[in-house]
Amino acid sequence: MRVSPGTELPVFEVEVRPAAMKTMAVLLRDPNPIHFDPDVVAALGLGDRVINQGPTNMAYVVNMLMAWAGDPARIRALKVRFLDNVRGGDRVVAGGVVTSVAGDGRHQVAECDVWLDVVGGPRALAGSATVALEAGEAARETAAE
Repeated sequence: MRVSPGTELPVFEVEVRPAAMKTMAVLLRDPNPIHFDPDVVAALGLGDRVINQGPTNMAYVVNMLMAWAGDPARIRALKVRFLDNVRGGDRVVAGGVVTSVAGDGRHQVAECDVWLDVVGGPRALAGSATVALEAGEAARETAAE
């Protein structure tokens, strides 16, 4: 893998399960019934499937970044915009691309565009991330190609 502008980050794909959304509503102390009651979702005119929590959608992007970087501590910054809803039963794909790389001799710092797409549907989230990689690791990855 070459860590340079244009490098695509490995995708993270997951099926959004309504049962897990109920659990997350409890963990996040989020009593909004749109996350666990399809009748409320329908009554509000938001469709017929429960809506995933925003922090969980953002966590899919974090999981993708952690898998790429190898350590959650390497994620220096993450900024996102929520663009659309993710619903129970959707399959989502988190992805990204390196837009620039800088270094200080010890670290290579990659600036990345990141996103979360609903398979067959809209982009649900978009933003940017800053990820630090060991300079030696980035050099080894580049030399291995």
